[in-house]
Amino acid sequence: MIHTKRQIRKHFLGIIFFILICSLIGCSAQKKKVSQFDEDHGIIVGFSQIGAESAWRTCNTRSVQDAAAEKGVQLVYDNAEQKQENQIKAIRSFIAYQVDVIVFVPIVTDGWDNVLQEAQDAGIPVLVTDRKIDVADPSLYAGFIGTDSLKEGRNAGLFVLDKFTNKRDHLDQTKEYINIVELFGTEGSSVANGRAEGFREVLKDHPEFRIVYSKSGDFLRSKGYELAVEFLDMHEDIDVIYSHNDGMTLGAIEAMEERGLRPGTDIVIVTIDAQQAAIDALREGKVNCVIECNPKTGPEIIKLAERLAAGETIPRVQYVHEEVFYETDDLSLIEPRGY
Repeated sequence: MIHTKRQIRKHFLGIIFFILICSLIGCSAQKKKVSQFDEDHGIIVGFSQIGAESAWRTCNTRSVQDAAAEKGVQLVYDNAEQKQENQIKAIRSFIAYQVDVIVFVPIVTDGWDNVLQEAQDAGIPVLVTDRKIDVADPSLYAGFIGTDSLKEGRNAGLFVLDKFTNKRDHLDQTKEYINIVELFGTEGSSVANGRAEGFREVLKDHPEFRIVYSKSGDFLRSKGYELAVEFLDMHEDIDVIYSHNDGMTLGAIEAMEERGLRPGTDIVIVTIDAQQAAIDALREGKVNCVIECNPKTGPEIIKLAERLAAGETIPRVQYVHEEVFYETDDLSLIEPRGY
């Protein structure tokens, strides 16, 4: 009996000691983060990705993971599988885990205020990447790094304008309109909105250009195929396909070829992303213009996360370098894309 009481007492004292240690850790949590960063860069970053719907997205994820590993940063990764509710759950789990910085790719622009307020209340800075968000209080996140989707849309519009305004030799001169099909990205996403807005901005003073079909394909190749089948049934006279990403473009090309149409010749195609398959299609003449959306943002993301963990202020908006590849370029000079 005495032996049992000693065991109980020992166990009870152990519990008290554990509670005291946890209290001390909790009281010094913020100091611990800074000192840990200063000593060995051993910060913890929670990263919520929207999914793995394309080669571009997979490359983007790998870029962040590789950069974190190179810098000795512990990355807590979550795949939201294209669902905002999964992202919100992931961000809350990052808060509970007490990560140093939260990085996430928002699937849509709205609906983040509450969870980001929770992160701010917990003292965890948030970095938004790839897609932008719309919140009532901009201070809920530290900054954004990613693509300039408005510029991408403008570049697409400028190519179409140049192709048909200054080089009309391939177009029937009696035609009154240039008919455009738009394969729209995910509804409510900042990149889709920006690419649509920039494109329309360039063509708004040219009424001969008209968008006869615009529908969301969620950036998926399978839906790009489905939409192409639909719009080819609906419209016999299509001059341009403007696609918000390569995945949907490749699906549309497949549907066109099944009908005996020549992509890039019978219908001009402009696409965004610049993954290897799209560059190959550009070289084959199946695509006329490829606008880069750079997925290799990992090194810059991790640098910004380290600065945030150290208590520094980062740029409010930072765009990554991107290029445009035209059918008239020396395409042999394009290096392998890696995705």
